[in-house]
Amino acid sequence: MKKQLIIGLILSISLYSTAFANNGGKKNPKGKATVSKKTAATKSAKKGITVLSDTVVASAKSGDTQSIKNSIPDLFEASSSGSSNGIRLNPRAVSFVEDYMDENSKDLLKMKDWGRPYFNMMDAVFTSHGLPAELKYLAVIESELKNSAKSWAGAVGPWQFMPGTARTLGLKVNNKVDERTNFVKSTRAAAVYLKDLYKEFGDWLLVIAAYNGGPGNVYSAIRKSGSRNFWVLQGYLPNETRNHVKKFIGTHYIFEGQGGITTLTKAETAEQISAVSQFLSNRNLSSTELESSRTIKVSGKYHSQVISKNVLMDINEFNRYNPNFDKVMATAENSYELKLPAEKMELFVTNKYQILNESVQLLLSGVTVATENVPPAKELNRRK
Repeated sequence: MKKQLIIGLILSISLYSTAFANNGGKKNPKGKATVSKKTAATKSAKKGITVLSDTVVASAKSGDTQSIKNSIPDLFEASSSGSSNGIRLNPRAVSFVEDYMDENSKDLLKMKDWGRPYFNMMDAVFTSHGLPAELKYLAVIESELKNSAKSWAGAVGPWQFMPGTARTLGLKVNNKVDERTNFVKSTRAAAVYLKDLYKEFGDWLLVIAAYNGGPGNVYSAIRKSGSRNFWVLQGYLPNETRNHVKKFIGTHYIFEGQGGITTLTKAETAEQISAVSQFLSNRNLSSTELESSRTIKVSGKYHSQVISKNVLMDINEFNRYNPNFDKVMATAENSYELKLPAEKMELFVTNKYQILNESVQLLLSGVTVATENVPPAKELNRRK
């Protein structure tokens, strides 16, 4: 009897020890498995994944996880074969961006919904300044779209302006008012600043780096590396600035499902985006205008003035929807993705053969089309 009790006690201790070991050395009264931070980091390291945070977040529900996976691209596939628009992610960014998306997609995809009014406003401001609307994603990584955001250094608002920079850009910052927290005014200031930075660097990745770390740091990295290619000079930038650029790229991929002109270096833009596509990227249209417009691919000797006359559209409005139309149509490619408001596109499709014939006659004669009968833009807007 005494021998049986001893054997039972030994078995109980053995089973308890096994359970304790399997639980990562932690008591868990509910019997649920727990994973230590060290264990999670070790598993990530074995997979070759860079751990961006030492915080272990509870995994999403299986349905949420699948939804996120369906909403974001396969970056490893995109980096080699290209996304639907032909833009490839630089191989040196894939690992960071993949991890960033895994960690942030759930929250950012929620922001895509609740932040829509802010994004629509930013679209309108950036397009009116001739800037890519995707630059709005800078505000996501700067402040998470919070006008109350304040950094340890004193940067405030959705665009995180320092007081001196804000005043230079025309924002009021004093004891009574701080326009850095005003979404519309600060976005207009950001557009002016980003446009100035692009004139200075001519490369969107360098612009984003300069926005975060200042132009001085970027020029220092250019000098030390002997290159103006972000992927070459990034090692000479502060770690925060280097990662800021990659976070922007990751945010762009989460929201757009693919890369764009602002996720490429100047050299990558020339390599991956055709001259025609680069012209089209200059369309100054708001998200509302884009949603209510229609697109058709045209080829042949169409001319902007003839089209605008026949669809009753101001020539300046036509050029805003279709920048460099005549220049592109005069190239060997001789094709263009014509974009017009829906009702204007109906007129174009109905009269396209007449428009083509008039365009050919115009090109043969070399005479400028009279536009006296074309209503001004304001009148057109009143008719809509």
